[in-house]
Amino acid sequence: MTGWLGLVGAAVTVLGVIVTGWFPLRGTRAAASIQAEPSQRAADLAAFREIRDDMQKDIDDLKAEARSLRSLVRAFAGYVGDLTAQMRGAGLEPPAPPERVEDYNRTGV
Repeated sequence: MTGWLGLVGAAVTVLGVIVTGWFPLRGTRAAASIQAEPSQRAADLAAFREIRDDMQKDIDDLKAEARSLRSLVRAFAGYVGDLTAQMRGAGLEPPAPPERVEDYNRTGV
């Protein structure tokens, strides 16, 4: 019976060593993931800022292009208005503008 109890005691000891080793291993993995989280957040933030800056540059470029086109349309509308006035002054009736041009002249949009 002493042999049997010694065998059970050895098995419990081995099991205790395994469990004792498993807890620190689990804690080490948890600590590693906790330590990795701030660096992952920093990497995510840097990527987000880069994407945001690229998009802001695109938006700024589009705004500048829209301002330029708006200015061009206004200048062209004034020029066509002057030509139309010259034609009428010379006794010529200019052709009717397209509907979209009439809408622009009426609303400015």
